[in-house]
Amino acid sequence: MQVTITKLRQDLFRLMDKVLSGETVEFTYKGATLQVVPENRPSKLSRLSRQTLTAPGGDVQLLKEMQGEWEKDWAEL
Repeated sequence: MQVTITKLRQDLFRLMDKVLSGETVEFTYKGATLQVVPENRPSKLSRLSRQTLTAPGGDVQLLKEMQGEWEKDWAEL
């Protein structure tokens, strides 16, 4: 994400929260581009959030269709 130095000053804490979550923030000051990155960047996998595709005991037909599509995809490899 690239921001101006004015925007950095205005939203410093919000932008630093983004940096801590793993996003790089760039800004230009007196002709120089500077980057703010966390010292220990979290892995991409650690930032994933769990999502449920279907509820337990959910749509059996949907599960069968999904499995059929997966099998087609794997057969093409």
